[in-house]
This record gives sequence, C-alpha cells and structure tokens, in this order.
Amino acid sequence: MEDDPFETGIAIREAMWGPEGARLKVEAASDFQADFEERVTRHCFGETWSRPGLDRHTRSILTIGMVIAQGRAHELRVHVRGALGNGVTRDEIREVLLHASVYCGIPAAVEAFRNAEEVLDELGVE
Repeated sequence: MEDDPFETGIAIREAMWGPEGARLKVEAASDFQADFEERVTRHCFGETWSRPGLDRHTRSILTIGMVIAQGRAHELRVHVRGALGNGVTRDEIREVLLHASVYCGIPAAVEAFRNAEEVLDELGVE
C-alpha cells in the first residue's frame, strides 16, 4: 500500500466495494458530508483496515459481528458486500450470523439474517 493513508484507504475501499464505493463515493459527497468521507477513508480504512495485525478477511468477519451487536442494519448490508470483496464466503457469513445469535440475541440475528440474505441474493452469491 502507499504511504498516504487517504490513498491507502481509497485502495482498500475500492477492493471491497469497487470504484463506486471508493474515490467516486468520496468525490460525490455533499459539502455537508465531504469532511466525514475524507475522515472515514483516511482513518477507518487507510490507518485501521491497513494495519498488519489482521487480514481484511478477518476484519470483515469482526465488523459484521460488531454491526450486528450494534443493531446497524444498513451498515451490516454495506459490510456484507465489503466482506465478499475481501473473500468472505456466504457460508462464513452465515456462521458469523449464527455465532452472533448466541452473543447478540435472536432478534438481532433475525434482522441480520434477513438483511444479509437480501444482499447475497441481490448479488447472486450462492
């Protein structure tokens, strides 16, 4: 990766979501959200997701679990898509959701399964 955290973040976002989820998304941000998109790209992806301690596959699995625990359905849908870009399989996503059902509760898992399956079906992931 490059030394510039912003460019590193763009590269990671592009690997996870393609150009529409990376530079194009940052460039399309409204004046109101532009600073936030830059911060997410630089700090979240360029400085955190790029750290050597965990690979992106593992980070995706952890992130899915954490957004389930927080009840963030929209972010779950986003990160299921990103996880696929990081090589996480449909079966692995299902296992994360089953595991979360024990630690986050059945209602959280019901919503997670519903949202994740919609994304997987939309993308044609078997």
